[in-house]
Parts: sequence; structure tokens; C-alpha cells
Amino acid sequence: MSRPPQVPVPQVRSAVPGDAAFAAPLIQETIGAIGHALTGEVDDAGAARVIKEAFARPGHRLSFEFTLLLEEDGVPLGLAVLYPGERAELLDRPFHDRLRALGRPDHIVAEARPGELYLDTLAVAGAARGRGLGATLLAACAARAQAAGLPLALLVEDGNPAGRLYRRLGFAGEEEVTVAGHRYLRLAQAAAPAADR
Repeated sequence: MSRPPQVPVPQVRSAVPGDAAFAAPLIQETIGAIGHALTGEVDDAGAARVIKEAFARPGHRLSFEFTLLLEEDGVPLGLAVLYPGERAELLDRPFHDRLRALGRPDHIVAEARPGELYLDTLAVAGAARGRGLGATLLAACAARAQAAGLPLALLVEDGNPAGRLYRRLGFAGEEEVTVAGHRYLRLAQAAAPAADR
């Protein structure tokens, strides 16, 4: 008797420098104007190129060291970039340095805040969307935040339908912030009480 074919199960793992070619364009596609502001590049291709070079190095907010990769049968399908809010200023320094070297203003709006684990980017590749993979990544991020005893926080662009998903999953907040000329809503998912950890 033959066995039914096994259905691949998506797995979440820590990213490595070699994931840059997959990660950089997807990060830029997701963060858009913020990527332009961070890199000093005016188009997506230029920003993705800078992010790709930077991704393989530690010490900044878009590094592999802060990235979770979701893959299925070894094929990358999505990612999440998250980092501790108290390190935000330090992690933005390489981008400040780049902007100054380009002769551009180096004003970068701080997105993350101390006392939270900040979800900078959550993205699923176009061909893999609609399968619940974003929720799988978000659950992995929430588990990291819970293990650290921190709330998980993020910004969602005004009008982005993902805001409904975040609210369904327990994110709340009403504060509006402007980053790179776009309006965002700051949402946070409370850390689990100590008894639950």
C-alpha cells in the first residue's frame, strides 16, 4: 500500500547572511518609503540593493541577526524583522552614517521604543500569500516577545487591511505617527502576564 504524499509544513528559522537575495527585495517591497528614507535611495531597486548589502552584516535594524525566515521544503516564503526597542538608536546609526556620507539629511524617525520588541517588517512573498503564512510568522514573533517578557509592537500604514488581522490577534492602539511622509497607527500586543510564562 502506498503512502499519501506528505504535505510540506512551513518552518520558521533564524535568517543567515546568505538569505540576503531573498530578504532584501521583500523587505523593500514592504517598507517602501521608509526604505528610501533609510538608504537615501530614490527608487525601490536602489534601496533593495543597499538593504541586500547591509542585510549580511550585523549591527543594524535590517540585519539577518534580527530576521526570522519562513520556508517550506527549503524554499523561503516570508520573513519577519524584529528587534528590541531599547537598541533602536544604536541600530539606526549605520543608516545615519550612510545618509551623512551621501550629503543628505540624516533625520530618521524612531519607530521602536524602549520596553518593547518592535516588529519592523512582516512580509510574505506574493506567490505564497493567502495561505495564513503571515499569521504563522506573527505567532513566531509573539512567542519571541513573550519569551523576552515584552509587548510586541508595530506600525501599520493607515488603511492597510493588515490592521484588521493585527487587531483580531490582540493588538491595540490609537496613536498615529508619521514616518517618511506616511501616516501609521502604532499597535502593541501586551506581554503575557508572568504567571502565563
